[in-house]
Amino acid sequence: MNAQTSNTAVQPVRQRTEWWQGGVIYQIYPRSFQDSNGDGIGDLRGITQRLDYVASLGVDAIWISPFFKSPMKDFGYDVSDYRDVDPMFGSLADFDALLTRAHALGLKVMIDLVMSHTSDQHPWFVESRASKSNAKSNWYVWADPQPDGTPPNNWLSIFGGSAWQWDTRREQYYLHNFLTSQPDLNFHSAEVQQELLDMARFWLERGVDGFRLDTINFYFHDKELRSNPALPQEQRNSSIAPSVNPYNHQEHLYSKNQPENLAFLERLRALTDEYDGRACLGEVGDAQRGLQIMGEYTKGNNRMHMCYAFEFLEGRRATAAWVKEVFDRLTTEAPDGWPCWAFSNHDVVRHASRWSLPDAAQRAYVALMMCLRGSACLYQGEELGLAEADVAFEDLQDPYGIEFWPEFKGRDGCRTPMVWETQSEHAGFGAAKPWLPVSADQAAMAVDRQEQDADTILHHYRKAIALRHAFDALMVGAQTDLKVTGDLLSFTRKTWDEEIFCAFNLGGSEVMTQLPKGRWKDAGFPLDGAVAPGANGLVLAPWHYCIAVKEAE
Repeated sequence: MNAQTSNTAVQPVRQRTEWWQGGVIYQIYPRSFQDSNGDGIGDLRGITQRLDYVASLGVDAIWISPFFKSPMKDFGYDVSDYRDVDPMFGSLADFDALLTRAHALGLKVMIDLVMSHTSDQHPWFVESRASKSNAKSNWYVWADPQPDGTPPNNWLSIFGGSAWQWDTRREQYYLHNFLTSQPDLNFHSAEVQQELLDMARFWLERGVDGFRLDTINFYFHDKELRSNPALPQEQRNSSIAPSVNPYNHQEHLYSKNQPENLAFLERLRALTDEYDGRACLGEVGDAQRGLQIMGEYTKGNNRMHMCYAFEFLEGRRATAAWVKEVFDRLTTEAPDGWPCWAFSNHDVVRHASRWSLPDAAQRAYVALMMCLRGSACLYQGEELGLAEADVAFEDLQDPYGIEFWPEFKGRDGCRTPMVWETQSEHAGFGAAKPWLPVSADQAAMAVDRQEQDADTILHHYRKAIALRHAFDALMVGAQTDLKVTGDLLSFTRKTWDEEIFCAFNLGGSEVMTQLPKGRWKDAGFPLDGAVAPGANGLVLAPWHYCIAVKEAE
């Protein structure tokens, strides 16, 4: 097979100056991390109890999914009070204690802000829907029906059906890109923007180190409410919505990704920059233009610090060819962008199952992630090698899965409780029956069992994260000479005084690679004989790799 090479450096050479540059962020889904009070649901005190473990991984920061007051129709992503903690998770005092302990351990804390929509129980929406003339009447996206009574346009909800819901009080439709109980805020209102910025300041003043910004490209809608065009079948993919969802049939030109969003992001960044060492991570949900939007949203020094798209959260495995294609597109579409990569999160099937990965492959992929240009997000339990849990229909909680069952089983399989102790009831998650069942297969891979064996994947994750932090070149260096030959992916990371060569065998057969010219030594990640000298170079066993640092001449 002919080799393909990319020589363009897509990140200027520089030294690391901010914690988020090349940083490793550990995502915590609070409902499922640790239950401290025996109600079957994880909480903030539970997170605090487990922070020593998180710090032991060597990560830079934690990202906590929403814990604000909420009716929990979408498990916290439907906020009814942005400035308080839902009693299910504890109190503001519990959050302050978590923040203090995290900082004492050297961990930054990012919280998940859901600003594109609220709960329909938020006081803002209660007032807005009361009449067409109240003070908050335009805080949400309201529109008259078409003459025949149908919705204003063809926009669809990610959770199924029309994105418009009829309201009898105002005799108008309101927009909801997600559940009908999640009405979209109207970002064309200056008052809405200011209120959200004031809310962000509330948390910055409390001491948070940054925000993970949910559905960041959904903030603005087209003022003219133009219908979206159809998307040709060959361009559809299921990275944002499952293939059975008609949401994939549209090109979402007007329901999201609007140019007005850039000015708001600049206002949010300016606010963040008033505080030292803070960072914004935006979630870009778009199946066709994700990398381009990432480039737009992170361009320069006055927008988002970093964004992640969904290229490596898709069903297709991150083969050598796909990784190269993604970075080639990044070079073209987002040359100044700062990506943050994730293989798993709370919305997708865990990558161990999604890509059908054996243990050796999972180890190869975390090593690869720690070598790729950009920052990285790890999802709780990923470091244990957890596969997707099988949740029976009668145990489902996720409305998304209930709607599209059985072709799409929803997100509960990646949200089952964290497994801490193999022999304990509920795997050490808590004293009471948890909100989702503990997976027996996952319990067999619990933290306490893996801690006792230096060869487990948990210890491998620690080594991979430590390797990343050992070299500025892996954190912030340029990425050059990206080359693919079959399952072999190789590239170089460089700063002005470091050069690292990385070669990964992302397949099940031996491959051959060669070190570039010069003197090289192992970068400090023992490979246990997986790399062997061959007649014309180095032989990489299946799912193994070579990470080498260039010695001074």
